[in-house]
Amino acid sequence: MKTKKVLFALTSHGDLGGTGRSTGFYVPEVAHPAAVFRAAGRDIDFVSVEGGAPPQDGVKPDDKVVTDFLADPANKAALASTRTAAEVNAQDYDIIYYAGGHGTMWDFPEASGLAALAAAIYERGGVVAAVCHGPAGLLNIKLSDGSYLVDGKQVASFTNEEEAAVGLSEVVPFLLESKLVERGAKHTKTADFAEHAVADQRLVTGQNPASAVKVAELALASIKDA
Repeated sequence: MKTKKVLFALTSHGDLGGTGRSTGFYVPEVAHPAAVFRAAGRDIDFVSVEGGAPPQDGVKPDDKVVTDFLADPANKAALASTRTAAEVNAQDYDIIYYAGGHGTMWDFPEASGLAALAAAIYERGGVVAAVCHGPAGLLNIKLSDGSYLVDGKQVASFTNEEEAAVGLSEVVPFLLESKLVERGAKHTKTADFAEHAVADQRLVTGQNPASAVKVAELALASIKDA
């Protein structure tokens, strides 16, 4: 199980529901956890729903971790040509991390290849992690016994209140918190936009961008505890 590699799963969806605004994967939710994983000696790879260069969102020039991440030649090259799930071997990874960004709400739930990867990593003792809207990718992950991965487990995600606060409750195709509860998840949350992450049986989830580093830390701790 000691592969020492983390697979970041990214959305390929760039249109914010016909609003005329663009979306994509939320870069801070990749850059900050990537720094945590690399500091712990883990290599990083990227996969996206459609492969190629996934759309980006949330880049703020005053976030040095983000600007350094995007300026790094290796990261640039990797993000310019991400693989699809069909091109990735689950045996190579002990952690899969679903990054957020509103784009995930449109393509993560039906990304069956990513779901199969995550189930395979989980069932060989690995960790499935997700933050903010990234748990949209967890909705249809089924284990070999036919149960949903999230069923009966504590899960955090972008909340219904946070979606309302950013004015997108009527734009997104569904409310993530509500859908996770439908799948049997024990949804847990804190104040809007405050840090909150939870680990339950090697499933690690966080509520929002402020929770991304904590998700990475808990994912590493969950591997050690496994």
